[in-house]
Amino acid sequence: MRFGIVVFPGSNCDMDCYHVIDQVLGHPVSYIWHQEKDLTGFDCIILPGGFSYGDYLRSGAIARFSPVMEAVAEFAAKGGLVLGICNGFQILLEAGLLPGAMMRNNCLQFRCQDVYLKVETNETPFTNIYRAGEVIRMPIAHGEGNYYAAPEALAELEENGQVVFRYCTPGGEVTTEANPNGSCNNIAGICNKERNVLGLMPHPERCAEEILGNTDGKKLFLSILSWWEGQRCEEVLGCG
Repeated sequence: MRFGIVVFPGSNCDMDCYHVIDQVLGHPVSYIWHQEKDLTGFDCIILPGGFSYGDYLRSGAIARFSPVMEAVAEFAAKGGLVLGICNGFQILLEAGLLPGAMMRNNCLQFRCQDVYLKVETNETPFTNIYRAGEVIRMPIAHGEGNYYAAPEALAELEENGQVVFRYCTPGGEVTTEANPNGSCNNIAGICNKERNVLGLMPHPERCAEEILGNTDGKKLFLSILSWWEGQRCEEVLGCG
């Protein structure tokens, strides 16, 4: 499986993602400069965290107009997997590949800490190795992670099962106290209706190795590989 990691001016988690794909998973991976327009040959595109274009105007607002984003939109429309982490999630929202918007954290502080997440669904290419309802731990590092969507859009997300991760307590309770940024419905990550585009604020690439003391994020990347191998089996080998 071949991964591509988009690099915008101001990206700073691109090398972390590269390391996980290359050294931890052992799969081919390449950097994609934000001016590229051809994503031929890639199976999964990652928009990493950071501060694209210095987060001027608002997070992701300028990166959304990078030449590569038109190619990312076309890639997603054809069923390609797209993963947006932190700033990558913000860019996906600005580009309209996911619904909603990001606001400043309600505490008006940059939050850098571990959080607990409830896996709301394992019926996506990004979560199939997790158990539905499983509680995992991941780090966050953001100042604008307060997810917002209009009430009708929120209702649609919930009804369609598009909420993938939700902030919770270590025991799995979804409470106001467990919400680090004021995000609507404690939402930490969502997918599109087709389930091939995922955006989340926590950083799975920062908890994908034993040396870091936490491998909960590794299962997200392994889920992608598991899904891809299943697709290959069905499409190439014709197995059920």
